[in-house]
Order: sequence, then structure tokens, then C-alpha cells
Amino acid sequence: MQNLPYRLKALRRLQRLSLDQLAQRSGLTKSYLSKLERGVSEPSISTVLKLAEAYGMGISELMGIGEEGGDSISVVRRNERTPLDRPGRDAGYRYEAVAGKRLVKSMNPFIVHPPRENQAAPDSFPHSGEEFMLVLKGSVSITVGGQKFDLETGDSIYFDSELPHQLRTIGPDEAEVLVVATRDDAMS
Repeated sequence: MQNLPYRLKALRRLQRLSLDQLAQRSGLTKSYLSKLERGVSEPSISTVLKLAEAYGMGISELMGIGEEGGDSISVVRRNERTPLDRPGRDAGYRYEAVAGKRLVKSMNPFIVHPPRENQAAPDSFPHSGEEFMLVLKGSVSITVGGQKFDLETGDSIYFDSELPHQLRTIGPDEAEVLVVATRDDAMS
């Protein structure tokens, strides 16, 4: 993610958008977008999803992850997962891209390692589209639109991503959750 600020600025210029226009498309403020392009701020996964949607591309393509051309089949081995972590955040969510080699896609799958309830983390991650979560390991608590659900290994949840949602590890072991988020334009 070291080159992300330059990539974000280049993408905006390539699409001939002003910061104001991108702010309107993404729902992010002009000043925050400027900070991202200058490398002053690091984007959350919610921000990355909003930018990917604003540009009409997947997370991997936005971040420049994967192979040129994007094949129709993408295999990512466990040791090839691309971290989507934000530097300097020791408490909070950890993300790993699991389909980074495919650049053009209508779903954005990734693995989330949610923080514990006593760790500082952003309150919620609302964004457009839909989201599916499957608990691969551990126990989590997810609050969606004000409703709280406790999920164990093998449990899943599917919801409208525009509802505010927050995911936390609640068991003694680190939790691992497969998340598949769709973009709005992929749902027609």
C-alpha cells in the first residue's frame, strides 16, 4: 500500500475527476480524499470499498494488487493472501485479500480478523451493496442495524451493507471471518 496515494491520484486524473466530483461520487469529503492522495491518512476497508465503487472497479484493481490482465480464474494460496491492513494500527481489524489476482470482479472477498470487544476500532462500516460473512474460526459478535448476533464457527450472516455494522471477536481464540461484499453496480 506504499504507492496507494500515487495510485489514487492517478486514477482520479485518469477519469478526469476533480476532488469535488470524487467526493460526490464516493460520499467522502474533499479534504479526506486529499489526505489519502498525499499519504497523510490511511484508508479503512470501508473507504476502500467506497472508492472502488466510485471508480467502478474492485478493491484489488483500485489498490493495484494482482497480475496484469486479470484471468478468468484466480487461485490464491493461503501464503499468497495480500494484507489490506492499515499501517500503525495494532488494535483493530486485519484484512487479507483472497481474490487479488482477479482484477475485474463483481464481488470483493476477503478474510477479516476482527478486534476484541475491548480494543479500539471504528464504530461501523456502512457502504452500498450486500455482504455475506462466514465465521471460519472462533466466535464473533456482529451488530447490524442495531441488532446484535453472536456467531460461532460455521455460522453465517447476509445483510444489506448500507446498514451500520460492526464485527468483534468474543471468544478466547482469534476469530477469522470470510467476508464477501458486492458493489452496487454488480447487483442488477
